[in-house]
Amino acid sequence: MRINKYLAECGVCSRRNADELVKQGRVSVNKKVVKELGFDVDVDKDIVFVDGKKVVKVTHYDYIMFNKPKGCVTTMDDSKDNKSGRPKTDAESTESLQKSLETVDDAAKKRPRRTVLDYIGNDFKNKRLFPVGRLDYDSEGLLLLTNDGDLTFKLTHPSGEIPKTYIVKIEGTIEESDLAILRKGVKVDGVKYGHSKVKVTGVEDGDTRLEVIIFEGKNREIRRMFEAVEKKVVFLKRVAIGDLRLGGLSRGGYRELNEIEVAYLKTLCEKAGINKQ
Repeated sequence: MRINKYLAECGVCSRRNADELVKQGRVSVNKKVVKELGFDVDVDKDIVFVDGKKVVKVTHYDYIMFNKPKGCVTTMDDSKDNKSGRPKTDAESTESLQKSLETVDDAAKKRPRRTVLDYIGNDFKNKRLFPVGRLDYDSEGLLLLTNDGDLTFKLTHPSGEIPKTYIVKIEGTIEESDLAILRKGVKVDGVKYGHSKVKVTGVEDGDTRLEVIIFEGKNREIRRMFEAVEKKVVFLKRVAIGDLRLGGLSRGGYRELNEIEVAYLKTLCEKAGINKQ
């Protein structure tokens, strides 16, 4: 079994973040540091360590729905991740270090950013949960948390085109020609954003409200899509993944998924035809 899949199934982190751990030299097998991203683990014989701690397989998976509020970072550890919840690059880590060297008075004026861990409660703080995908700092809504690395991989794999539904509000109005451009897919700063479903649902106080369904989930995808047609997003909330909807869950609130909901997500991935690697 590939090392990233093994770490994900053990609930350490997602496969993407597992690759980052390997790159950083933090993973060892039988006390020898692993440097190959494609390293295969013999699950019956090998002993795997992360940061010197033995990795133990998860015997029970947890699945949490969380209504992420604006101003919360999609991460369990803000010291290691950036604003969107992705692992920090070397440049971002250097910048964080420089900021940490500010005077005590300057630092005292700044409030620490809240993370998912600040909301999910004592029942789950020691469960090694990680977010399924991301919502950026300024966005809110449905975020799944789990220690099931295989399901996380499938739900976030771009080939699956799992639909994600958002409520979006933009400044001003938007022409039908711009909607057609967004539906077809746009390219911003060399990054291609795929097709989407976009429809206007109302206009209020000079702003336009839309329902947007995307099928990839690239970093800040919807904001960049609207930038391509020179529109500014002022509100962004994810309300559904497939047919699993946020419902009436309050901002900052969370609940466990029931068996039917978990089975639905697994079936959704199977229908999407995502290959289990």
